[in-house]
Amino acid sequence: MLIPADKTLAAALPAGVLRDPSPAYTEEPRGRYHGQAGLVAAPRDTQECAAIIRACAAARVPVVPRGGGTGLVGGQVMTDGPAPLILSMERMTAIRDTFAEEGVMIAESGVTLQAARQAAAGVGRQFPLSLASQGSAQIGGVLSTNAGGVNVLRYGNARALCLGLEAVLPDGSVMHDLKRLRKDNTGYDLRDLLIGAEGTLGIITAASLVLAPVPAETGVAMLVVDSPAAALSLLSLAQARMAGGVTAFELISGQSLHFLDAAFPDMRQPFDTRPDWLVLIEVGLPAGLSADAALEGLFTAGTEAGLVHDGVIAQSGQQGADLWALREHIPLANRHIGAIASHDISLPLSEVARFIDDAGAWLAGQGDMRVNCFGHLGDGNLHYNLFPAAGRTRDDYETIRRDLSRRLHEMVVARGGSFSAEHGVGRLKAADLARWADPARLAAMRAIKGALDPLGIMNPGAVLA
Repeated sequence: MLIPADKTLAAALPAGVLRDPSPAYTEEPRGRYHGQAGLVAAPRDTQECAAIIRACAAARVPVVPRGGGTGLVGGQVMTDGPAPLILSMERMTAIRDTFAEEGVMIAESGVTLQAARQAAAGVGRQFPLSLASQGSAQIGGVLSTNAGGVNVLRYGNARALCLGLEAVLPDGSVMHDLKRLRKDNTGYDLRDLLIGAEGTLGIITAASLVLAPVPAETGVAMLVVDSPAAALSLLSLAQARMAGGVTAFELISGQSLHFLDAAFPDMRQPFDTRPDWLVLIEVGLPAGLSADAALEGLFTAGTEAGLVHDGVIAQSGQQGADLWALREHIPLANRHIGAIASHDISLPLSEVARFIDDAGAWLAGQGDMRVNCFGHLGDGNLHYNLFPAAGRTRDDYETIRRDLSRRLHEMVVARGGSFSAEHGVGRLKAADLARWADPARLAAMRAIKGALDPLGIMNPGAVLA
């Protein structure tokens, strides 16, 4: 039985680790969950982190790890049960070492994604994970949720960009596994077990991160297509013409553009008439190959194939940044409108267009609402979000919101897809995991949780309901 974090536990913690339990430690971006905190502790190093976990294990106090707090599935807040100790990694912000020629950087878990990217740039490399929240999101949280972002098509999720971990396990022992090896077949891969576990199996304190070369030539274009099916055909064409050179391939709906108009009326858009569907493509090519020429060739080939009907190719870095700004502001525009329900889903690429058609047709019979579908088409990840009809509020749909999400997730799972593509499971989707996960896989997950965290102190209620 777990007990609240209190003054007795506080006395057992290392000196100087306690922080004021301000509301910032118990909030999450969507405001759907209101957390609680008995104590807030911020270790300065791994040894202090281990001492905190040992004290919590001895007292049987739940621990909720917290990075930048940007997660969207409630994994960073504990809403009920005994008030936990919030373990903030905000003080563990060192870049411990960089091996530029190896393409490796060792960063502590409290380093923001933006700081990691800047540090990589400082040695002529890139850390290619890119998120809209990178100014606040921390490496520990990024790895704990196996975050994705816009560059997964080329570089993979967070898991693919990590070679080794240092972590504090639920008993307070420290796993020293900061390998820089690309090949290591020495038994179970505990790194990959902890990545994506959302702090339920231990606390990531540092990571060996993969740094990639910076492409010599980059280019950005926004192209008008008739449909998601045409966008997928264009993706195939782009990959065939620029094998390995397509960095990002984003799908943007006309509804996204209209929401941008409403939320950011001064933001310039490249097309006076808002098209129904766009793709935003970025390419990165080696020296000697022109990114602009490659995109011009793609535009011509796409037009000849009937896939592309209009488009713009950025003529400068600033123009490219402006095109990306449109994509990056879509979540902010969504927040301005106020969603009924948001869905972070992934599908096999061949199922994407059919899902969009079928889901849209079904929703048309469920009431008056707007759909904003956008996302990382190159890796099959869609953000399929529902919004009130003009003049209505999301409160008008409260009675049907859960049923809408359940049916959409059923449609995704039936097509071999996932109801959690890049945001994790957290508390928001724990019941979905219990409902749809393969029984053997779910049993194995519960067995691992029981073996590593027999007291159940690590982020209780997250991932496994």
